[in-house]
Amino acid sequence: MKKGYKIETLAVQAGYSPKNGQPRVAPIAMSTTFKYDSAEDLAKLFDLQASGHFYTRLSNPSVECLEIKMSALEGGIGAIACSSGQAASSLLVLTLCNSGDHIISSNAIYGGTSNLFGHSFKKLGIDVSFVNPDASEEEILSLRRENTKLLFAESLSNPSVRVLDFEKFSSAAKKMGVPFAVDNTFPTACLCRPFDFGADFVLHSTSKYSDGHACALGGIVIDKGSFDFSASDKFPAFNEPDESYHGLIYTKAFGKGAFLAKARTHVMRDFGMMMSPMNAWLTSMNLETLPLRMERHSFNGLRLAEFLASHPKVDWVNYPGLKDSPEHARAKKYLSAFGGVMTFGPKGGRAAAERFMNSLKLAAIVTHVADARTCVLHPASTTHRQLSDKEQAESGILPELIRVSAGIENIDDIIGDFEQALESI
Repeated sequence: MKKGYKIETLAVQAGYSPKNGQPRVAPIAMSTTFKYDSAEDLAKLFDLQASGHFYTRLSNPSVECLEIKMSALEGGIGAIACSSGQAASSLLVLTLCNSGDHIISSNAIYGGTSNLFGHSFKKLGIDVSFVNPDASEEEILSLRRENTKLLFAESLSNPSVRVLDFEKFSSAAKKMGVPFAVDNTFPTACLCRPFDFGADFVLHSTSKYSDGHACALGGIVIDKGSFDFSASDKFPAFNEPDESYHGLIYTKAFGKGAFLAKARTHVMRDFGMMMSPMNAWLTSMNLETLPLRMERHSFNGLRLAEFLASHPKVDWVNYPGLKDSPEHARAKKYLSAFGGVMTFGPKGGRAAAERFMNSLKLAAIVTHVADARTCVLHPASTTHRQLSDKEQAESGILPELIRVSAGIENIDDIIGDFEQALESI
């Protein structure tokens, strides 16, 4: 597409450009395999000498449409869509790290990611050091090791909605000589642009706002193309011959696209994390309304947070759009609006939180967040229950904490539901 289009236009138009007489809406390529006219044509694809689709475990036209669109929205050089957000995080780490390597991560991250990094990857020999995102740059740098390969954080943390200090983390990553990756699921590209603030990779659980309707599981890794693997001695796998591809050297063959090529043709090939064509098609279609939905989510989120903050039965509210929030100044610096996710604690602790949630009529209790319907969750007993009490406390998960995702319903109806539920405690 022509460069310079605004994000609202890219959300609708990017990813698919039909030719004369072709369907206006991208068709769904529900096929595992693709036909070629000669053995030579197919051999070139297997040797990475030509581009194209030959097996959906590696690439598919419908998945490619989503990858192009998400890359355009974030401003990257390319993307790889995966079966889930967890798969996207796994793809990133397994492409960069071998057994014996080390990563540094903010501890204010999604509970599933924390468990993946802190437990599952440890079983593979990849170690992690967690750091409070409010730690100084010197504290972050003190955690680096000779084998450190990645610095990871969330732009707006799940569920604690803490706003990342991009400049601090980006500076630390550059001094360590490692890529800086940011999970941008909650703000989306509509509200935050991590590549503008020093990130090298952006990840999304596309199951959340990107899909926006809680119907399509997925994740994605987007590469800015800014980290120079050819100039780093930390990543020999990018600069030495890959015997599984006849001695191909990724940085020489693909330049800035070395990460994307290795991630797709090596890690995706071997671990099978590919997004399904149907989920890619649904997500790509739903992205067309993402800018509109994020406006409504942000409007409803701010109004609901203001209502809760003024209610006598609410002990505290954590939402970066509130002017008295400790995150507000940083949020205004890095976000164009504040989204629909917040946390709050009713007076009366965990028991009061449970009574409140059980009294809701419009908002649903679900293991999800960031879709069109207003929903609530108790992280301590669900998404973060695998963590110890100490790990929960370090991640900001209090016993009474309720995570709220304001949907796109009429705000008066949402507030009315919360008001009647608060009367029960």
